[in-house]
Amino acid sequence: MKKALLLLLGASTLAGSAIAQTNVSIYGLVDAGIVHERGGVTDSVTLLGSGIAAGSRLGFRGVEDLGGGLAATFVLEMGFNIDTGVSGQGALFGRQAWVGLQQNGVGNVMLGRQYTPLFNTVNAIDPFGGASMAGSGNNMLAEGGIRMNNTVKVAAVGTGPLVAEVAYGFGETPGDSSANRNMGAMLGYKSGPVDVRFGYHRNNNADGTDDGRSAMIGGTYDFKVAKAHLGMQANKGLVIINGRPIADTDTRDLIIGATVPFGANSLLVSYTHKDDRSAADGDARQLALGISHRLSKRTDLYASVARIKNDAPVDSVRFYTVGNGSSQGTGDRAFNVGVRHLF
Repeated sequence: MKKALLLLLGASTLAGSAIAQTNVSIYGLVDAGIVHERGGVTDSVTLLGSGIAAGSRLGFRGVEDLGGGLAATFVLEMGFNIDTGVSGQGALFGRQAWVGLQQNGVGNVMLGRQYTPLFNTVNAIDPFGGASMAGSGNNMLAEGGIRMNNTVKVAAVGTGPLVAEVAYGFGETPGDSSANRNMGAMLGYKSGPVDVRFGYHRNNNADGTDDGRSAMIGGTYDFKVAKAHLGMQANKGLVIINGRPIADTDTRDLIIGATVPFGANSLLVSYTHKDDRSAADGDARQLALGISHRLSKRTDLYASVARIKNDAPVDSVRFYTVGNGSSQGTGDRAFNVGVRHLF
């Protein structure tokens, strides 16, 4: 009994020592609001939604100093729907789950489930962010994907103006290294008012016989009184549209937007145009307008409205809907008001 108590005390001491040496923080975002949707296959609907402006989440972030500018890092981030309390992304840590090493002034090497470089590119360009109710994810980002599993990512974190990341997601299919494989890269230049990015993503299907490719270039320029946003994206091959894989796609996308701050408020506007060059000719144009009012550094109220003009019929796979960070939506028009809090 005495030996068991000593072992338990020793284990507790070691655990406490490990925690003391590692800087672990808990963070999150809680977002909820009222959404009214119209223009879909079904009738209009009004609902309480979660993650409308940004997906609700709870995360754990840690850094351990290993000396010589080297540090061990990790992120475990789960998504959830605040309206029902259920888990999001179909996994415990479905938003992010990775561990890695960071060398100060050089970069990070990260292993696990991570955001694609293309998604990080879109987030830097879209005034609403890629996965909000009025964002380009409704009819543009859906082509390239948001996250990669089984991924090794190398990201530069130097103090200069260049930003870059390269990612490789293992398909993990016995006998076929190309099946289910994902690859991506991002290169950018950020200095003063200028932020320019190029992002690329390639994904293979389950048997490695087809792939999809998306490339985006664009950026922002901050005039102080307003920030201008411009981006163009090309997509070919096997892509994901409204959550469904579609082969032989050939589209060109355009996004133009602006962010106008005034006092504790920000006005956001964007226009996205999908030019479908395949035989289906399913063009889609979205106009979005939003406003946010900061109650504090961590809490804001928001409202936005978005409308998509689809050339494809309402029952077509290429009929795009106005969704958000937690839902694909049901119609081509939506309005919301909500509150977002960061902690």
